Amino acid sequence: MRVRSIINRALAVVGTSIVMATTMPAMAQAQLVDFMWGGDSEWGGKRSTVAFDSKFRPGQVIVSFGDRRLYLITKPGTAMSYPIAVPREQSRWQGRLNVTQKRENPSWTPTPEMLRENPRLPAWVPGGHPMNPLGVRALYLGSSTYRIHGTDAPWTIGQAVSKGCIRMFNEDVLDLYPRVPVGTVVTVTWERFKTGPAMASDSEAPPPAQRRVVNFGRKGEGATRTVAVE
Repeated sequence: MRVRSIINRALAVVGTSIVMATTMPAMAQAQLVDFMWGGDSEWGGKRSTVAFDSKFRPGQVIVSFGDRRLYLITKPGTAMSYPIAVPREQSRWQGRLNVTQKRENPSWTPTPEMLRENPRLPAWVPGGHPMNPLGVRALYLGSSTYRIHGTDAPWTIGQAVSKGCIRMFNEDVLDLYPRVPVGTVVTVTWERFKTGPAMASDSEAPPPAQRRVVNFGRKGEGATRTVAVE
């Protein structure tokens, strides 16, 4: 059985490689990687719970291009802080937009501006592809082309590289996605915010959707405990 399992895994890897080769030519893959590189990096870091300005209401999202962080207010005076990649200087913007739709494994189509800048970009990248610039999740803002999304280039987080979107680590956008419903107001600003370590009691547990009860006993014994499932 173990040998069969190893063979099946090897075949799965080969199959994935074939799909990648047929869905995106090698030249297009290389052009996409080149297009996503560049920018300056001074920030980065990890997701954390921080003390935050208490004037904001729970559920609000504040994107600070100045801090290169996205803040989700979890309760008065407390926020989840996520590192992000921000727009290049020529693509800067700010304002308030609502989350109008959410997509898992979104497909990606370059804008006309992107194609003018680099005509060799692929015309379309399917959702779930390892080289999809939107990563594993996307939250669409208003009727614009701006999105909060994952990435296929995690080394760019903390840099000024995007065309206007807010780029996150895939593991961070997976954490954010169930916490932010359609209709959420997202405030985008160049203002910088003073934050600090949150009180120990303010540490955030994973969203309920990431927890389930697992039965560790035999049938009928009723031995259960709750475990976090990432």
